[in-house]
Amino acid sequence: MFSRHSDHSFLRYCLGGTLYMPSTREVMQKIVSGQLPDVLSMVMCFEDAIRAEDLATGEANVIRELGWLAAQVRSGAVADEDIPLIFLRVRSIEQFRSFAAQLTHELADILSGFVFPKFYSNNAHEYLDLLAELNEKHDTKLYGMPILEGRDIAFAETRRTELLALMHKLRAYHQYILNIRVGGTDFSSFFGVRRGIGSSVYDILPVRDALADILNFFGRAEEDYVVSAPVWEYFLAYKRDDLEKVMQVDLHRALRTNAQILNDAIDGLLREVVLDKANGFTGKTVIHPSHLRYVNTMQVVTREEYEDACQILGTSGGVIKSAKSNKMNEINPHRSWARRISRLADAYGVVEDERKVLALFHAGLGVHVNAAE
Repeated sequence: MFSRHSDHSFLRYCLGGTLYMPSTREVMQKIVSGQLPDVLSMVMCFEDAIRAEDLATGEANVIRELGWLAAQVRSGAVADEDIPLIFLRVRSIEQFRSFAAQLTHELADILSGFVFPKFYSNNAHEYLDLLAELNEKHDTKLYGMPILEGRDIAFAETRRTELLALMHKLRAYHQYILNIRVGGTDFSSFFGVRRGIGSSVYDILPVRDALADILNFFGRAEEDYVVSAPVWEYFLAYKRDDLEKVMQVDLHRALRTNAQILNDAIDGLLREVVLDKANGFTGKTVIHPSHLRYVNTMQVVTREEYEDACQILGTSGGVIKSAKSNKMNEINPHRSWARRISRLADAYGVVEDERKVLALFHAGLGVHVNAAE
């Protein structure tokens, strides 16, 4: 179980599939009534998801929606821990300042934080200084999630200089950073490309290179950030799946060989999430609620991973055979991996094997994931 009041070191692993939606949408009643049980975290967007002329409408709607939700919590109609993490994606530093002036203690206490688009080394301090001020003013914890998505990061000649500058600037604000997010769609747009439903973002070479460099800077164990994976763009075509048939699938073998599991959109999503995890991303941006359970479920830890992690964390050094006797656990080199697995297990639970993961695709995990045993 977690809530926005959970410890930072744990909470940053809990976002799962983060659902993005326009700030003009009314959604809080669906959250409270249980119509969106798989939402762990959500972003109401003032930027690309709405037209500039709809910004005032979006701001008014967000204030109204947050106020209504705060009243539901005060009345006891909904428990605080049953509310997903709620973030607002601002449009610009100017809009952030304008909206922050409208934020009351009541509204701030229902929020988890803000998402900062087009985040550069030359505007980082403006976003983060204001975020720090809001934390002090409202005496609550509001986190920032910068999106690394601009030209200076997309293009090779400026990327590493920009990432290094960002890394140095963010260190002073580490306590406020919940996730680093990446703009795979924006990166693709700079090169006039788009991944197909049968491929992944890692197949687009210039985008892959940008993502690799972001992980090289912010995925380092000593920097201690959680980096979320880019959005999957294809919707699920709804159909009722034969669970018994799906349960017979060897999930990772099917993903490697392109054998069908559910349908093209979900199979593509699952293949990309496997690559996300292998490269060190945690969680993923989601634009359709039907994708949430798949992203959330794929964060679950298998018992073999969990036992290896426990063995590594419980041993002082050297090399030992894994619990299943199928691999080498080299204690010091694998310790960072083991810490990450342990935190994911705390957030999403532990399942016995792949068949249990497939069963969770069908069942869903609920607002607070506990896929245990």
